[in-house]
Formats: sequence, structure tokens, C-alpha cells
Amino acid sequence: DVQLVESGGGSVQAGGSLTLSCAASGYTYSSLCMGWFRQAPGKEREGVAAVSTGGGRPYYADSVKARFSISQDNAKNTVTLQMTSLTAEDTAMYYCAADPMRRYCSGGYCYCRPNVHEYTYRGQGTQVTVS
Repeated sequence: DVQLVESGGGSVQAGGSLTLSCAASGYTYSSLCMGWFRQAPGKEREGVAAVSTGGGRPYYADSVKARFSISQDNAKNTVTLQMTSLTAEDTAMYYCAADPMRRYCSGGYCYCRPNVHEYTYRGQGTQVTVS
């Protein structure tokens, strides 16, 4: 199994920034796709961003491109989501998720599949509120 522990989140004014981190442990897979999905009240879950610890290009939802940045620190088994230019539409519970089987390669590049909300392992979630 993979254990995921999130940190960060909180409340911020519109236009502000927040950083979320997710530490993975307890696994023996050679690589993982790790990322974030979010769910706001009354809305469907949305895959926000994902990146593979095995390398490749990150995935971003159209709604967060150019505002959010995902990065990984393989030495610490950690993935970080830097969120900037936040709006009220970004208010949601954010979940870290991971899956060893969501990486694929095409056209000379490798990616993680965007359905982050369907990844096998997930954390407890952290609230992000933008007002």
C-alpha cells in the first residue's frame, strides 16, 4: 500500500498563493503517478495536476494551467503543488492521490493519466478556501 500525507492548504484572499505538499511512503513500486484532485460542494471531482516520479511531462487541468505548478522531490518521495492567482473557483477540498499504473508514453513523452480522482491511493484531503 501507499500512504499519503498532505500538508498545506488553508484560507487565502483572491489573487493569493498557497502550496500543498504530499509525502508518500510504504510502497515498493519503481515509480508512481502522484497528483491532486479537488472537489467543491455540489461539483464533480476534478483532476488538477499529476506528475510521474519516473519522469515525464506533468498534467494540468485547463482550469489551472499557467497558475498551478506541480513538482516532485524523489529523494523525499514528495510532490508539491504551488497554486498562484487563486480565485473563489479554486475553493475545494484538495486530495493527494497516487497510482503505480497510470503512466503512459506517447510521441516520445511520458505522462500521467488525468483522471487523478480515480487513482488507487489517496490522502485525507486538505481544505483550500479562497475569498
